[in-house]
Amino acid sequence: MALRKSAFFIRFLTLGALAHVYVGLRIIPDLPVGPAAKGAAILVLIASCILIPLGMLSRSSGRQPWADRLAWIGLLAMGFFSSLFVLTVLRDVVLVLGGLLRLASGVPDMARLRPASAAAVPLLALAGSVWGFCNARRLARIKRIDVPIDGLPPQLDGLSIAQISDIHVGPTIKAPYVQAIVDAVNAQHPDLIAITGDVIDGSVAQLAPHTRPLAGLRAPGGVYLVTGNHEYYSGAAAWIDEFQRLGLTVLLNEHVVLRLRDQPVVVAGVTDFGAGAFDPGQRSDPARALQGAPANAPVKLLLAHQPRSAAAAAPLGYSLQLSGHTHGGQFFPWGFFVRLQQPFTAGLHRQDGLWVYTSRGTGYWGPPMRLAAPSEITLIRLVRGPGPGRPAPAAPPAGA
Repeated sequence: MALRKSAFFIRFLTLGALAHVYVGLRIIPDLPVGPAAKGAAILVLIASCILIPLGMLSRSSGRQPWADRLAWIGLLAMGFFSSLFVLTVLRDVVLVLGGLLRLASGVPDMARLRPASAAAVPLLALAGSVWGFCNARRLARIKRIDVPIDGLPPQLDGLSIAQISDIHVGPTIKAPYVQAIVDAVNAQHPDLIAITGDVIDGSVAQLAPHTRPLAGLRAPGGVYLVTGNHEYYSGAAAWIDEFQRLGLTVLLNEHVVLRLRDQPVVVAGVTDFGAGAFDPGQRSDPARALQGAPANAPVKLLLAHQPRSAAAAAPLGYSLQLSGHTHGGQFFPWGFFVRLQQPFTAGLHRQDGLWVYTSRGTGYWGPPMRLAAPSEITLIRLVRGPGPGRPAPAAPPAGA
C-alpha cells in the first residue's frame, strides 16, 4: 500500500510539473505585459507547482494548525490551476481551429487575438475560482425529489428520507460546517436520514471532534450510514467504531426492518463498491444485504455510496437506491468524465426496475470549488406510483 501511494505521488508530481510547464509556455509569452510582469507570472506558476503537493502532504503531518493552513493554500492553488489549465487547453483548441479555418477559407489571421486571449485565461480562471469558492463554502441547499413507488401503501405516501453524502470533513471542512448541515437536516423533520459515505478525509485522531455534530441528527426512523471509498483511505474500522459511538447505525452489507406508519420498511446498506480491495471481508454485496428481509415489504431502500452498485442491486427487488460519490463533477469539466466510471452523474434515474438517486454531495472534495454542480441536502419523498419521477416544487434556499 505504501509503495502504491509513493508511485501515485511521483506520477502526480510529474504530471503536475508538466501541466505547469505547458501553461507557462502557452500563456506567458503571449501576455500583453512587460518582462517584469511575465517574470512574476513565472514565479506564480512555480509557487503553484510547489504548493499543491505540499498542501496534499501536509494533511498527513498531523502538525496542527499549520498543516490545515498549508492544506488550505495548496487546495486553493489546485482549484485555481485546474481552471487555468482547462482554459489554456480550450484557448489552444480555439487557436488551432482558427488557424485551420484561415487556411481553408482565407479569413484574416487571428494572431492579433493571441495577447487578449492569453490575458483572459488567468482572469477567467481567477473569477471562476472565486465564484466556485463561494458556492462550495455556503450551506448546501435543500433539494426536494418525489420518487414514485409501485404498490406503495397509502400510509407510506409522503414518507420522507433526508440524504446527505460526501461531506469530506477534513482540512477545510470542520465542525461548524457540519453543524450547519445537521441543523438544516433536522429542520426538515424527515422520517429517516441516510448518510451515503465519504463523510471524512483523515484519521479518527485528527477529525473525531469535527464529526461529533453528526450525533445530533434526529429522525423517528433513525440515522443510517454506509461507508464510502474515503472511509477506507482513512481507516474504515476505526471510523465505523466512531460512527457507531456517535449513535449512527452503520450498515455493512446488512439491513434493518423498520415499522413506519404501521408498515414494514427495509433499509439496507452495502460497503463501498471498492471496499474488497482494502478488506476482502467487506466486499460490497447487495444480495447479502437483503438476505432475510421480508419479501412483502412495500419499500426496500438500498444505501450504496457508488451509483455503479445499481447493476448488481437492480435484479434483487430493491425499490430505490441512494448514492453519492460523483459530486456531480464538482466543477468543470470533470462532470464529463464521471460517466467513464459511473452509470449516472447526478439526479434521479432508472436502472431496469430500480430507481437510483445520485446526490451531488453535501460538501466537496479537494479544492473548495463548485461550479455548475451545487451541493445538496436531498429530501426524498416517496409517492404512490406508477409514473416517472418528477421534482417537487423548488424549496426556498436553506441558508446562504
